[in-house]
Amino acid sequence: MVKKILMICLGNICRSPIAEAVMVDTIKKAGVSDEWEVDSAAIGGWHVGNPPDHRALSTMKKHNLPYTNRARQIKSKDFEEFDYIFGMDEENMDDLASRAPKGSKAKLLMLGDFGLPKAERIIEDPYYQRGDAGFEKAYQQCVVACDAFLKKALANEI
Repeated sequence: MVKKILMICLGNICRSPIAEAVMVDTIKKAGVSDEWEVDSAAIGGWHVGNPPDHRALSTMKKHNLPYTNRARQIKSKDFEEFDYIFGMDEENMDDLASRAPKGSKAKLLMLGDFGLPKAERIIEDPYYQRGDAGFEKAYQQCVVACDAFLKKALANEI
């Protein structure tokens, strides 16, 4: 049975596309691509239909992560279709908890709770920052967190 992961951030143009691409790559490297599906979405609808921020795309390209998806907003049915929905920060988690239909199947998890030190668990939104540094930091955090999550998931510890 295929497990489904949804990465969430505020606009689906910075952190969640990077997290999606990193998780796809992590799953591929683990040799379990046929067992997992990964997507991403936004809390808000401002950027629906748009590609990721150019700095997110350049960060993914720098790390050889292909990406062609466009921003979309989370829907109620996502809480039933996905097994795991990851937020990037506390605000995302609060928004997800308030939108989740009662009894929905998805586990709501903060990505940074996997493998990162407590002080680094928030994957900060780099949208309003100058340059690429915040995008690179988000990428590095996602690499650690996605690997740690997948190891736990494959060991049936989640």
